[in-house]
Amino acid sequence: MHTRTLPGNHGAVFARTLSALRDVRLRSEVRLTEVPAPTRIAPYAAALTADVIDIADPEDDLATGRFVVLHDPAAPDTWDGQWRIVTFARAELEPELAGDPMLGAVGWSWLTDSLTNRGLGWTAEAGTVTRVVSESFAGLADREASVEMEIRASWTPVGGDAAEHLRAWADMLCTIAGIPPLPDGVVPLPGQRR
Repeated sequence: MHTRTLPGNHGAVFARTLSALRDVRLRSEVRLTEVPAPTRIAPYAAALTADVIDIADPEDDLATGRFVVLHDPAAPDTWDGQWRIVTFARAELEPELAGDPMLGAVGWSWLTDSLTNRGLGWTAEAGTVTRVVSESFAGLADREASVEMEIRASWTPVGGDAAEHLRAWADMLCTIAGIPPLPDGVVPLPGQRR
């Protein structure tokens, strides 16, 4: 955790948020790892990486991403608040999606739907959805085309806590990995931490 001395009780508030993030339990397919956070964006920051694995083949990552929580008591104008969540998610998709003109809008809706489905509010959202199509030629021509989607997004949480936003983001990460949502009333088994 990166901090600097600020007046008030912001360090204690952020410490509680960090503790809540460390205690989050997600679906068994999602592996969370705490990593060094950016140090120049905000006085307080925490970062996690996540990999969505194939339960049948735990060595196979279906999706990967990064979730960063920033806290700045000065409430930067562009944030519209004291907290900011910055995320990245990437997964390989079916090759036939390469030419789908709606793929970007669908990818963004997976994020907003995940937040909405958890009853969360947000503001000052921004982001991009990128598709990368790789085609092979000559000596590699026998390889099938591949399509990757990357979703980069940031938003300011309104109500709720960072742990709930992490859960919503993990839901979106599972969606782009092709894992269907859990039915209502089904509680995921605790995920293993690396």
